[in-house]
Amino acid sequence: MTAAHQRQPAAFIGHGVPLNALEDNAWTREWAALGRELPRPRAVLAVSAHWYINATAVTAMPDPRTIHDFYGFPRELAEFDYPASGAPELAAEVAEAVKPTWVGADQDSWGLDHGTWSVLTHVFPDADVPVAQLSVDATKPAGYHFDLGTRLATLRDSGVLVLASGNIVHNLRTVDPSLGDAGTDWAHRFDDHAQEILTEHPEDALKLIEHPDAPLAVPTADHFLPLLYTAGMAAASGETLEAFSKGYTWGSVSMTSYRSAA
Repeated sequence: MTAAHQRQPAAFIGHGVPLNALEDNAWTREWAALGRELPRPRAVLAVSAHWYINATAVTAMPDPRTIHDFYGFPRELAEFDYPASGAPELAAEVAEAVKPTWVGADQDSWGLDHGTWSVLTHVFPDADVPVAQLSVDATKPAGYHFDLGTRLATLRDSGVLVLASGNIVHNLRTVDPSLGDAGTDWAHRFDDHAQEILTEHPEDALKLIEHPDAPLAVPTADHFLPLLYTAGMAAASGETLEAFSKGYTWGSVSMTSYRSAA
C-alpha cells in the first residue's frame, strides 16, 4: 500500500447548522484538527443526512456543484462555494463494493450539500481532495444502512475516506436557543448511551433505536442514519470508535463526532 493509499479511518461528524462553514468555534477547530491528522485520502465519499431520497445513489459528475439547501442564513453563506472536484471513478467502486445492492450513478441532479461542504471546508480547506456523495435511502430500514457501511469498509484500504455527516440527536421541534451549548436531559441520556455502544460494541449500533429516549432524540431518521455507516465500517473492521468532539447546540442537537484509528 503506497503513501497515497494509506488506510483511512471510519468517521462521523455531527455537523449542526450551516453557519459552521463560516465560523471558528470548538467544533470547526476539531474538524480542522482531524484534517491535519488524517493520512491524505485519494478521495472522500461523503454520506450526508441532506441527500435523503427514495433511492441509493452516488454522485458521478466531474465537477459537483455546491448546493445551498437552506434558507434564512446570511448572504455570505448562500454564496459560499466549495470547489472540490468530483470522483466519477468512485461511483463504480462503490457499486462494486456493495453488490448485490444496486447503486445508481447520479450524473447531474445533485452535488455537494451543506452536510458535506460545511464540514469539508474545515477538514480540507483547500478543496483539493476529490469528493463524491452517497445518498441516504429513505425507503430502507436502519439495518440496510448499517449493512452498507460494512460493505463500504473495503474502500478505506484503497485510500477513500468515507465521511458520514449528521447528528446523533437531532430534534428541531424542541430547539431552544436560550440553552446555548447545553443539552437537555434526554439528549444527554441518548448521546451517552450511543457513546457506550460505539466505543465498546459498534456492531450493536442498531440497538440505539430501542432506547427509551429515541423517539425524542431521533424523531426523523435522516440525521441519524449516517452514523450507522460509520458503525458498520468499524464493526466490519473489528474496531471501536472514539468520540473526538462532544457537545450540544440549543439543547436538542448533538454535535458529537466519532472516528476510528486508521
